[in-house]
Amino acid sequence: MLSLDPSGPEWDCPLGSKDLEEEGPWGGGSGLPPTGCFPGSWRQDVGLDCKGSPEGAEARAWTVYYYSLLQSCLQQAGLPETQDRSQVPRTGCPGAEVTLCVLGSPSTFLPVLLEGGVQSPGNMLLCLSPAWLMKVPAPGQPGEAALLVSKAVSFHPGGLTFLDDFVPPRRATYFLAGLGPGPGRGREAAELARDLTCPTGASAELARLLEDRLLTRQLLAQQGGVAVPATLAFTYKPPGLLLGGDASLGLRLVELSGKEGQEMLVKEEVEAFLRSEALGDILQVAVKLSGWRWRGRQAWRLHPRAELGAVVDTVLALLEKLEEEESVLVEAVYPPAQLPCSDGPSPGPGLAVRICAVVCRIQGDRPLLSKVVCGVGRGDRPLRHHNSLPRTLEVALAQCGLGEEAQVAAVRQRVKAAAEAALAAVLALEAGLSAEQRGGRRAHTDFLGVDFALTAAGGVLTPVALELNGGLCLEACGALEGLWAAPRLGPAADEAVAAPLVETMLRRSARCLMEGKQLLVVGAGGVSKKFVWEAARDYGLQLHLVESDPNHFASQLVQTFIHFDMTEHRRDEENARLLAELVRARGLKLDGCFSYWDDCLVLTALLCQELGLPCSSPAAMRLAKQKSLTQLHLLRHHGPPWPAPSLHAVPCCPLESEADVERAVHQVPLPGVMKLEFGAGAVGVRLVEDAPQCHEHFSRITRDLQGEADHPGIGLGWGNAMLLMEFVEGTEHDVDLVLFGGRLLAAFVSDNGPTRLPGFTETAACMPTGLAPEQEAQMVQAAFRCCLGCGLLDGVFNVELKLTGAGPRLIEINPRMGGFYLRDWILELYGVDLLLAAVMVACGLRPALPTRPRARGHLVGVMCLVSQHLQALSSTASRETLQALHDRGLLRLNLLEEALVPGEYEEPYCSVACAGPSPIEARLRLLGLCQGLGIDGPSYPVAHFLSHFK
Repeated sequence: MLSLDPSGPEWDCPLGSKDLEEEGPWGGGSGLPPTGCFPGSWRQDVGLDCKGSPEGAEARAWTVYYYSLLQSCLQQAGLPETQDRSQVPRTGCPGAEVTLCVLGSPSTFLPVLLEGGVQSPGNMLLCLSPAWLMKVPAPGQPGEAALLVSKAVSFHPGGLTFLDDFVPPRRATYFLAGLGPGPGRGREAAELARDLTCPTGASAELARLLEDRLLTRQLLAQQGGVAVPATLAFTYKPPGLLLGGDASLGLRLVELSGKEGQEMLVKEEVEAFLRSEALGDILQVAVKLSGWRWRGRQAWRLHPRAELGAVVDTVLALLEKLEEEESVLVEAVYPPAQLPCSDGPSPGPGLAVRICAVVCRIQGDRPLLSKVVCGVGRGDRPLRHHNSLPRTLEVALAQCGLGEEAQVAAVRQRVKAAAEAALAAVLALEAGLSAEQRGGRRAHTDFLGVDFALTAAGGVLTPVALELNGGLCLEACGALEGLWAAPRLGPAADEAVAAPLVETMLRRSARCLMEGKQLLVVGAGGVSKKFVWEAARDYGLQLHLVESDPNHFASQLVQTFIHFDMTEHRRDEENARLLAELVRARGLKLDGCFSYWDDCLVLTALLCQELGLPCSSPAAMRLAKQKSLTQLHLLRHHGPPWPAPSLHAVPCCPLESEADVERAVHQVPLPGVMKLEFGAGAVGVRLVEDAPQCHEHFSRITRDLQGEADHPGIGLGWGNAMLLMEFVEGTEHDVDLVLFGGRLLAAFVSDNGPTRLPGFTETAACMPTGLAPEQEAQMVQAAFRCCLGCGLLDGVFNVELKLTGAGPRLIEINPRMGGFYLRDWILELYGVDLLLAAVMVACGLRPALPTRPRARGHLVGVMCLVSQHLQALSSTASRETLQALHDRGLLRLNLLEEALVPGEYEEPYCSVACAGPSPIEARLRLLGLCQGLGIDGPSYPVAHFLSHFK
């Protein structure tokens, strides 16, 4: 193959003809749409007019055309017809809800729309006309505008769609448009997308760069290390971003001073190129135009490499068509690759393969390959997106004679690496552009389509990037996914092509909704919570802090610092009233108030109640905070509905005196577990085998841990009461939940390794869970039921459970975001930030989360303890060494303590983790690392702690 475009020795379309316009108004075409294209029985009497924004006859015809195209797409996918609800406008909550808006062709964006309906029901909106949208100036943001949606087709789970009017209009939190250079709807879309206050996934300015074949080939070759066709380019007044071509990369850039009188220069350059080693054994070259004006136009000519005169004449003819920043390209045309397993040359022209990859920008501005589809056709004919059926890479290669699994996997890996490198190069380019050059402060490329040829250079099948595009590749991937839609022949095993893109749309929407929000943080926490202040700055949050330590480092990182002694938590009700008065006296206009610090959770709920801010009730927080109350309350919660929370609760007794201990040993089966009622970090938790051990441990704790000063940050401000609970056998797991209005929005399950009995300090962890899907679902539902049973309806909560032979059993509920490494791991693996979710809930906003987040990899980690690793942490595994390995991507470090101070009642110093495509690989990497760093040893057998993760 395989240039996508040449079809023979003659022009595909005569230069200058009207046929060079792209079909449809999004590409800049004009005139009326085709008629009679969509045989179907859907209703025609639907309300497509937008009140206050009348359309002319031509614009109205295109709106009707795209509505019919949408119905045809839904019909072919086996989905129901759109229902017209426009007679009863939707009200909504403008400025307080996610609104993902797409303006463009339904067939192009259908995969995004359907996936958006699943991940964020009712919030994915398709506008069929620019008249359905309106830009209004944004107060306090000169030169920027908010985008309002008055009418749209909304998408819901199961492919349900509704034609809706919105009164008042919904404010877009993300905008994605089909763009074009001409005078049609593409131009209108470009104007709508420019300089918005909401994030945009494309702009005319960025599209102009990405549609320039010469610029993108140079970018991919020089910045991304991606193979591109050998190319000779004649450019007239090139853009500033275009650098001198590097001949060693097969790119030669010739800058022209004018369009006339260039015959000698053109002949010399073409002759040198046709004789160059860069072309290898290529037999044909294509001559084409490059530039934004020529987007989607098939103006090419194919020539044998030996015909110098013909190539020169074609180049000279095309030079007359050039405008500033445009180019004429002479490029290699690759023949169908002879695959390693094929039985020699075929008697016919052979089969050509076009590979199309969609790659998305995910959390951390990293590229991720979303899906690969292929087209297969005769090697002597043009192979374009719309004249070949999409199929998987495996099927396409098998049709061409390559079916060996390892070789196919190697090709897929090379395509993945090249596609992700392409987007990385584009993102790097964008990072150096000004807001004006990008088309707005919030304009960024969130997905990319990359078309590849497959060559057999040196006997190795290598993908060669031909061009970048978004819509065509997205549409091809959607067509492949549509094979499983109607009739339902079987499940699509892979993740939907648009899933990573929709997750990015939601993540950027959340940022948009939260930027500038005023939040009061109660309790700053320690070194393990430093990420809060970094994230707040990144998200544009305005934080105000209440903290007992007047010298806390975070006092310099917030808008307002209120020093207030909160250490005596038995006075929380009084302190909440005093703090509310301080907040009012300072004139703080708060959108929310939250805490992630165990000691301050009840105080925060009381303060929210005083200030009228969203939060779970103080009663629910008290119930979850005191461990024995949690268990005893749930034990009485028998339902209905069933299964009831009582199934997960564990018998226990509160302990405040020796008499309580004596009574408890006769009520709770031994062995049991003794712990602090309000404790944290597993400090003071111990397995007790009999009554004497119970009395001994109770006496030790009441002697050693009497108040906050004895061990700050573990809840001693609440007192040092204890409890005895039954010890349950089983594997230990954490479930981190996001709840809003009593509904479960997201859940993340992780596995813990065996602890060093009789203590319960965490040793190791693995995410995502290795449990079977049914067991994982049981854990999530158990955690959810326990939270609801305690009245925890809004927030981010961490629930610790054990999976026993009889099902999940509750260890405790932490009514705040999970600690240690959990927020970092979930962000890394799932792209979901629990901190952002928590602050959204605190502001009364539904967190913008994907319905079913999927982990992209595995993490396995081990805890380091000062008592066990002091020597290693002071030498081979020093903080500096671990940080350096973290920076190189060899491990993931989460520092939990600042100083190397050993003590009897200790918490982990840090977590060290390794990533891998499977838990086995991550586990092996971590084990090798721990052995090399001196973390593994006879007294701390890392292999044993990781044994649950096999």
